[in-house]
Amino acid sequence: MISAEILLKIMPNLKEALCDEYFPFIQQAMDEFEINTPLRESAFLAQIAHESGEFRYLEELWGPTDAQRRYEPPSKKANDLGNTHPGDGKRFKGRGAIQLTGRANYKKFGDLLSLDLPTHPEWVATPQVAFRVSAAFWKLNGLNELADQQKFETMTRRINGGLTGLTERLMFYNRAKTLCGA
Repeated sequence: MISAEILLKIMPNLKEALCDEYFPFIQQAMDEFEINTPLRESAFLAQIAHESGEFRYLEELWGPTDAQRRYEPPSKKANDLGNTHPGDGKRFKGRGAIQLTGRANYKKFGDLLSLDLPTHPEWVATPQVAFRVSAAFWKLNGLNELADQQKFETMTRRINGGLTGLTERLMFYNRAKTLCGA
């Protein structure tokens, strides 16, 4: 079982005050979505550490960059994300510890959690919702089972669509496995 102290050791750049604020929500989300073994905890914490910049970013910074412009319709990426209205790219930008992106995902996970996320996408950047959405995404995408099998690259691909940041993710993962007793 993780603790705030372990979380601070896994993420050395995490501010203690932020850890204290976020930890109860992280623990609750992990319990709710069965991220409850050392391997599952280690993999989840490693992935969200990278995706959120050690919790510095629960909301994607918006440029827009060239990549972010593809979130706007009309484009294949916008279509894949369910972004159908002008401005949807920015409105449904990456939020939460796992950077949930796209109108369709906000709808899907809002329905799952009984929250009106399409109307209130900003809620996903609050700690009360950010970690629940991330843990729900984790479970729904079979990441608990992949964590049990230590298929870390496959987990990374399901979260990121590729292997971006793999070296850093593995650094967090190896540290977390040691600290969580995996």
